[in-house]
Amino acid sequence: MGGKAAILLVLGFSLIFLVAGNNFNRVASTSVDNFSDYYTQTNAYNIARSAANIAANKVFFDQTWTAGFSNVSFADGKMSASVQIINVIQNIRKITASATYQGITKTIEVTLQPSKFSKFAYYSANEPSTIWWTTKDTVWGPMHVQGTLQVAGRPVFNGKVTTQNGLTMFDPGHWKTIQVKIGKKWVNQKVWVPGADDPQFNGGYETGVNLPLPANGVADLEAASDAGGKKFTGQDTVFIKFQGDSVKYKYKKNNNYVAALGSTFAPNGVIFAKDAVLRVEGTVKGQYSLGVSGSTSAKGKVFLDDDIVYNTNPRTNPGSTDLLGIISQYDVMITDNVANRTNINIDASIYSQQGGFGADNYSSRGVSGIINLYGGITQSVRRAVGTFSGSTITSGFSKRYRYDDRLALISPPYYPGTGAFQIVSWYE
Repeated sequence: MGGKAAILLVLGFSLIFLVAGNNFNRVASTSVDNFSDYYTQTNAYNIARSAANIAANKVFFDQTWTAGFSNVSFADGKMSASVQIINVIQNIRKITASATYQGITKTIEVTLQPSKFSKFAYYSANEPSTIWWTTKDTVWGPMHVQGTLQVAGRPVFNGKVTTQNGLTMFDPGHWKTIQVKIGKKWVNQKVWVPGADDPQFNGGYETGVNLPLPANGVADLEAASDAGGKKFTGQDTVFIKFQGDSVKYKYKKNNNYVAALGSTFAPNGVIFAKDAVLRVEGTVKGQYSLGVSGSTSAKGKVFLDDDIVYNTNPRTNPGSTDLLGIISQYDVMITDNVANRTNINIDASIYSQQGGFGADNYSSRGVSGIINLYGGITQSVRRAVGTFSGSTITSGFSKRYRYDDRLALISPPYYPGTGAFQIVSWYE
């Protein structure tokens, strides 16, 4: 290779290294800038999240708190939060939290609404000692037992389960004395034999949660019926039948129904019978809460005389806006009649303040098929719906309960609340 060629080769490599080095420096500088920007953005987000959590915590512990805060120093930045009541009737709140860190501002919006008992697939304030959750039982959706949850075998709980006082196992295990040889001697030794019970908590389990039923759930619904709903007074029994856009009612079994347009009959969706028995059936179009009170346990009951279902089926159309709450002071019972001798379909969230959900004459009626319930049950006392011998039903109903997932976020009008707020959306 000649001298000129060598010089050109050296100059060429030098130029290549010069360009490459410049690019490497640029990449390194850009990486530092990107990391610095990411660090600043992340800190601003974290401060905004802290502001949102602090404000939400304030609302959880003081439901009247709407003061907010402004330009509070936090983690070398500033944070602010405001609370706005965006729906006065439903008491829905929106928290707007913002933070500034080194010139970068981030905002988070959180929506809270009062927590309703309708969010539970199953709630029971009192579980009788003779009733157990067994291998054939499956619960979809959130569940709470205000006491002790009794399990036998392998029941499946697909939503989160909470209890106040823990679990009782039907077969918790036991100690057994066996003989073992130590050296040349046989001695008695105790060993633990695990029980056969194995409940499946697929959505998680938590104990020590105290969530009693309120004493004013039915009374609050009555107040709502006085302010834009429909209230029946002075009647021993009120029959309600939903049909299309209409709500039909009568006071005697053999009377003809009187039809009314649902939107004008009960504009706020609440239909209430004071000190009466309420008998219900039909196809619900719209959103309603049916309620009944009673001065004695002979009244304040709801009887389901036939299927009560939604006009638009949410199982196949999750966008259905049809919704029903059945709220009683005492029991909600499936009537022992011809219509209910071959299955019953129930689309509703059921709430029984001082009673429970069950089947009338459950131990003496004939085998009546299946309870197809889509919604949820909240009750003071768990009631029976049938009797069994082994795996065979001998009277009443077997159960097929499914949770209406819409109830995690929405509730029937003026449905009894838990007394707390829940977060329904978090937008960053």
